[in-house]
Amino acid sequence: MIKPTLIALTITALLTACSDNPKTGSQQNTADRERVAITQVSPSEKLEQIYTDFFQQQLQLDPLLATYIGRNDYNDQLPNFLSPDYLKQLRAFEQSYLDKVNAIDVSGLTDSALMSYKIFKRDREMALRGLSFPEHLIPINQFYNIASQFAMLGSGTSAQPFNSVEDYKNWAARMQRIPVIFQQARENMRKGVDQGIVQPRVLIEKAIPQIEAHLVDNVEDSIFWRPISSMPDAISATEQRALKEQYRDLISNTVLPAYQQLRDYLANDYLPHTRTDSFGIGQLPGGREWYQYRIEANTSTTLTADEIHRIGKSEVARIHDEMRDIMEQTDFDGSLAEFFDFMTNDPQFIYPSRDAMLDDYRALRSTVDERVPRLFDVFPQADYEVRKVEAFREQSASSGSYQAAPTDNSRPAVFYLNTYDLASRPTWAKTALFLHEAAPGHHFQISIQQELDDLPEFRKFGRETAYTEGWGLYAESLGHDLGLYDDPYQYFGALAAELWRSIRLVTDTGIHSKGWSRQQVLDYMYDNAPVAEARAVSEAERFMALPGQALAYKIGQLKIAELRREAEKKLGDKFDIKAFHRVVLEDGAVPLILLEQKVKRWIIERRS
Repeated sequence: MIKPTLIALTITALLTACSDNPKTGSQQNTADRERVAITQVSPSEKLEQIYTDFFQQQLQLDPLLATYIGRNDYNDQLPNFLSPDYLKQLRAFEQSYLDKVNAIDVSGLTDSALMSYKIFKRDREMALRGLSFPEHLIPINQFYNIASQFAMLGSGTSAQPFNSVEDYKNWAARMQRIPVIFQQARENMRKGVDQGIVQPRVLIEKAIPQIEAHLVDNVEDSIFWRPISSMPDAISATEQRALKEQYRDLISNTVLPAYQQLRDYLANDYLPHTRTDSFGIGQLPGGREWYQYRIEANTSTTLTADEIHRIGKSEVARIHDEMRDIMEQTDFDGSLAEFFDFMTNDPQFIYPSRDAMLDDYRALRSTVDERVPRLFDVFPQADYEVRKVEAFREQSASSGSYQAAPTDNSRPAVFYLNTYDLASRPTWAKTALFLHEAAPGHHFQISIQQELDDLPEFRKFGRETAYTEGWGLYAESLGHDLGLYDDPYQYFGALAAELWRSIRLVTDTGIHSKGWSRQQVLDYMYDNAPVAEARAVSEAERFMALPGQALAYKIGQLKIAELRREAEKKLGDKFDIKAFHRVVLEDGAVPLILLEQKVKRWIIERRS
C-alpha cells in the first residue's frame, strides 16, 4: 500500500506542476525531491492504492454490500440501483478502474501481486460486459427478488443491525427509499415488455405470493415490525415510544403500500405479458450472447453451452454406475429407477417433523467439528449456526444456503436449512448438504477468505462462483476422508447431490441454449435422479431465474478434484492433504485458471 506521506507528495507535485508561477531554487529542489519520491512508488504499491480506493467507492455505490460484510457507515443508505443514472454511474466507475490498472506496468510483480492484478482486471472486464445486457429489465424473480431481500433485512435477524437508536433510524431511512426502488422496478419491467424482454410466467406466479405474504392488515403482524417487538433494553422507554410511532407510520404508509403496488403491477399488468412458450434467456433478444456471458461469469472458463451439456451427460452416466454399486451393497433387487423410487418415498427416509430435521442437522455439527482437523490445519475464526429458512420464502428457496458473518463477528454466519415439504428433504441428504453449506464447505472457504490479513479487500469479499460453489461440492466428497459415508445411504446422498449438480449442467444449458421447456427439464430430472416433485419444480424454476449459476458447482468441483488427483500422483508420499487444502484456501476465491496455475506451482515446489 502507498504510504500516506507518498500520497501527499503525489498530490503536492501534481498541484505544483499545474501552477504557472516561477519556482525559486528552494521550490525547485522540493519539486525534484517530490518527483523522486513519486518514482519510488512501486507498481505493487500503486495497485494496492487502486484496490483500496476501488473498494471504498464500491461500498458507497453498494451500501447493502457494506451492511452484509459488517461495515456500518452506510446502513442508512439505499440508492436506486435499478435506475439509468445509477447504471451509468456504475459503468463509469468500472471503466475508470479498468483504465487505472491497465496503465500499470506489471512485469515485475510477485506471484501474489500478479494474481490480485489479474483478478481485479478480469472482474472489471466482466462487470462492464455484464452491464451491456438488460438485466435491469427483469429485476423480479421468485428466487432472488428485492422485495424478499428488504423483508429479510428488515426482520431483525439478517445483516441489518438493530442494537441502538441509531440502528433503528438507519433502517427507517432505508425503508423510506423502498417505494422509489419498487417504482423503478415497475418502470424497467414496462420497458422490458416493450422490448420483448420479460420473465417466464411461472416465475412471476411464484414471486407474487412471496410479496403478498407481507401485505398484512395489522402492522404488528408485519415482518418489518419484528425489530420493534424485540427492542434492546438499553433503548430508553421514551426512545422506544418514538421509534414505535415512526415505524408504525413508515410500515403502514410507505412500505406496505409499496409492496401492494408492486404486487398489483405484477399480477394485473406484467403477468399477461410474461412468457409461456419459452423459459431461457437464450430465446430473448441477444440471448445467445447473454447466456455465453453468464456461462463465463459463473464458471470462469470459456466453455460453451454445448461442451458443458456433454460434460453433464457424461457425469450423469458415471454417477449412475456408482449408484448401482450402492444397490448391490444394500441388496436392493430392482432397477435404478426403482431404487430411486425407494430412496425418495420410503418412510424411513422422511423426517417426522421440521424440528426433528433441524435437530438432526445441528447434531451432526459436533461430529464434523471433531473430525475436520484430520484434513485441515487452517480454520475460520467466525462461528456459525443452523437456522430454518423463513416461511415467506421457503417454497422457492434452495435446500440450503449460507450467509457469512460480518468481519467483526458481531453475529454468527448462518446455514439456512429449508424444512419445507419434508417428503422432499430425505434424511440421506443430510451429510452432503451439511458439508457443503457449513464445515468444511462454504463456512470454511468464505470465512477464511474474509479473515486473510494480506488480501486486498476486493478479494476478501469477492465471489468467484465456480471456485466458491466448486469448493462446496468438493467439500461434500470429503465425507469419505472424514468417515461420514460409512452408512451406504448417506453415501448415496453424496452421490445424489453430485448427480444433481451434473444434471444441472444438462438442464441449465437445455433451458437457456437448447430451448427446453419446463416439462422437458422436469422429465430429465425424474428420469435420472431420486427427487420429489417439490424440489424438482423449485430447482427447475431456479435455473430459469439464474441463468448459468447452476453450472458453477460441478465445473468448479471437477477442477479442484482434478488438481488433487494430479498432486497425489506427482507427489506420491510427499502429498499432504492438509497442505493441499491450505494452498487451495489461502488466497480466497480465484478464477479456476489461476487456481490451476497456483496448485501446479505448488506441486513443482513440493517435489523439489
